[in-house]
Amino acid sequence: MADTMLSSFERTFIVDGVEQDFRSDGRSCHDYRHFEVETGIVSNTSGSARLRLSRTDVLVGIKAEVGEPHLEKPNYGYIEFFVDCSANASPEFEGRGGDELGAMLAKTLENAYNHKSAIDLESLCILPGKQCWVLYIDALVLECGGNLFDCVSLAVKAALHDIRIPNVTVSTEEGGVELEISDDPHDCRRLDVSSVPVTVTMSKVGHRHVVDASLQEEACCLAQLLVSVNGDNNICAMQKVGPGGLDPDSIFEMIETACYVGKSLNKALLKVLEKEEVETSKNKEKVGFLL
Repeated sequence: MADTMLSSFERTFIVDGVEQDFRSDGRSCHDYRHFEVETGIVSNTSGSARLRLSRTDVLVGIKAEVGEPHLEKPNYGYIEFFVDCSANASPEFEGRGGDELGAMLAKTLENAYNHKSAIDLESLCILPGKQCWVLYIDALVLECGGNLFDCVSLAVKAALHDIRIPNVTVSTEEGGVELEISDDPHDCRRLDVSSVPVTVTMSKVGHRHVVDASLQEEACCLAQLLVSVNGDNNICAMQKVGPGGLDPDSIFEMIETACYVGKSLNKALLKVLEKEEVETSKNKEKVGFLL
């Protein structure tokens, strides 16, 4: 996360506000800011999405390609993540700073999606032990204004909702197997993303924790708990970041809050995506929301 320089007076103001459940932007500790999302904006991908939350802006593109399944999971496809933190998003991302954060973001996504209830990878199998669909998910951080882990996970879920995977016909000729991938854009299938997790970052500020921390609040935070919650309100992964410690009581409170917020986030995102899909079906011209 990008570093923010704050004076001691600014830190005191932010921490005292959190202690009184009245944050510097007027929100309570558990209030989430409004986010904007649009899908299908990158034409040369199988699925794409762009999401903006305050000053944080993330673009995700997915390419579906045929590959070989892993030996230990011959009946499953798989997903590979890559996150690029653009140096234009924050000066802190120049050099190795952006690479390290990108690797951490990708690992967080990988841990969440490795949970058996996150996504149906078996549906990506074409020929058991031989061919499967591989989803290459690339996320680009265009601007960082706080709460980056949540934004990346939301954008990835939105892009998965947008993905179209071509139907495949398997034929056997002369003892061999041939795959015929449909090039008809309407001859495709969608993925069920209802159980795909989103990450909820719980930030410890003072003696309390907040959701959707701003860049200034993150500067006052010594420890964060990343909780990945799916649409069924199950925890898929959990990770602590930051040099500070968390006592057991705080961890249990954070998990409880994260599950509540995660359930609301999943519902809100799917509602926005369904609404956008209805509008798109009415032949509405597709333009980026930043244009």
